[in-house]
Amino acid sequence: MLRLYDFLLSGNCYKIRLLLTQVGIPFERVDVDITQGETRTPEFTSKNLNGRVPVLKTEAGEFLAESNAIMFYFSENTQFLPNDSWQRAQVLQWLFFEQYSHEPYLATPRFWISVLGKAEEYRDAIEQKHEAGYAALKVMETHLSDRSFFVDERYTIADIGLFAYTHVADKGGYDLSKFPAIKAWLELVQAQPQHISITQS
Repeated sequence: MLRLYDFLLSGNCYKIRLLLTQVGIPFERVDVDITQGETRTPEFTSKNLNGRVPVLKTEAGEFLAESNAIMFYFSENTQFLPNDSWQRAQVLQWLFFEQYSHEPYLATPRFWISVLGKAEEYRDAIEQKHEAGYAALKVMETHLSDRSFFVDERYTIADIGLFAYTHVADKGGYDLSKFPAIKAWLELVQAQPQHISITQS
């Protein structure tokens, strides 16, 4: 059975749990507490030299890291990844956007505020993150203003990737009330078959 090294509150880990559940692939979850430095031990870095979750151990005993790479691998030949090369490239475009322009600015304030409980300590840094985070949300809002999903008018791993941290953006101090297209998209994603919440293991 697949083994997922996972921190329950991590959006990057949630992506994998959500996809595997929706594809119907069973897996064993191994909790790794990133707040206690458990990803920085020699035992863990032997699985991922970068010392981060998620990490997935295949049935063949191989390890794969980076949430979007794991999603891409397990969505191959499923409804979650288009066969058309242009549409696949668009999926990758949004996944690269998510990791470079979105996740660093939405995930980090949520971690400081809701996981560590240090909103006041990181107040200035949170304000700086919010500036770039709102810029990313505006890009998403514009793209979704005339479509239901990010690629090919259907639910793909591009949606899973962007949903993970967007749907809990309020936990990082973001106000989504001015983003109606995003809010409608969030509801569509949550209505997909076999959807699970970020706290479901």
